[in-house]
Amino acid sequence: MPTSVRLPEEAERRLDALASSTGRSKAFYIREAILEHLDDLEDIYLAEQVLQRIRKGEERTYTLDEVERELGLAD
Repeated sequence: MPTSVRLPEEAERRLDALASSTGRSKAFYIREAILEHLDDLEDIYLAEQVLQRIRKGEERTYTLDEVERELGLAD
């Protein structure tokens, strides 16, 4: 599915220069950048959502001792 992306002029110039100097398309580098960082972005935003739920008391955290006891790993 085609997607349109607007970039700041400086980023567009840099992307043009990179594509021109390497013989690859701008689409190649845009795709590479997204694929490289998508996992990180998902992790960050999901972690922020969990943190908000914890702060609101909607989600509980567990100590290491609690986890070890639950898993039968306690001494």
